[in-house]
Amino acid sequence: MFLPKKVLAKKLLKYLEEDVGQGDITTHITIPENTIVEAEVVTKEEGVVAGIEEILALSETLNLQAAALTSDGAYVKPKTPIIRLVGNARTLLSAERTMLNILSRMSGIATMTHNLVNKVEEAGFKTRVASTRKTAPGLKYFDKKAVSIGDGDTHRLHLDDLVLIKDNHLKVVGGVTSVVEKVRRTVSFSKKIEIEVTSPKEALEAARAGADIILLDNLSPSEVRETTSLLTKEGVRNKVLLESSGRITGKNILEYAATGVDIVSVGQITHSTKALDLSLEIVKVINND
Repeated sequence: MFLPKKVLAKKLLKYLEEDVGQGDITTHITIPENTIVEAEVVTKEEGVVAGIEEILALSETLNLQAAALTSDGAYVKPKTPIIRLVGNARTLLSAERTMLNILSRMSGIATMTHNLVNKVEEAGFKTRVASTRKTAPGLKYFDKKAVSIGDGDTHRLHLDDLVLIKDNHLKVVGGVTSVVEKVRRTVSFSKKIEIEVTSPKEALEAARAGADIILLDNLSPSEVRETTSLLTKEGVRNKVLLESSGRITGKNILEYAATGVDIVSVGQITHSTKALDLSLEIVKVINND
């Protein structure tokens, strides 16, 4: 995922403006105006780093000199310096929390994603681990980018990425076959069609109707196995991708991967992630005139 630096910085400045309000009164009172310092962002626990590019872009906009001491996607141990910053102390301290919030959240998401992907791969499964749209409001780009850095699949980023027919769509417009056929007639060839089903029978109907992806929502591992077996028996399994979603966590992800589905989507990656513990530490006062 990529945004031009100015566009990225603009997004980040909004978060900083929200935090600063009318000004950082503590820093204004305590820190002399022209003080220059050197600081480092340091990890307090191990994990996958994400958000380096974002902090470099924000720092440049704030006239802070920033140097990456590692790269996005690197797995680091506790007490590892990941970014060095030099510049005006008032500016740096006012931006500290915004920087750490972005880095901590993105690194937490990347770490959880990395751990889940590794767990599936080490068990010998080829199932892809995907996120969902259960992201924090205003942070979709950063959450999804962190998933990508952790080697997960971002799934759809926006509602216009693909057609995803959910249960509430079906409640309004009717049956699986009719809605898939309608969408197939109408939508651009460039858009895949995914439909959410709640039983093996509905999955078979969706596959026969021409869906590209079938979302097995809240089905147990045994029900997912029943679905894959039915589609295989009816000769349509290789015509669709199967995605399992709903209540999938690190504790049961291998049970779902073992069913033969192509994708497992895990909302926990973004809606309940644990931020990676980081800190910003002043290491040198260069000038405090």
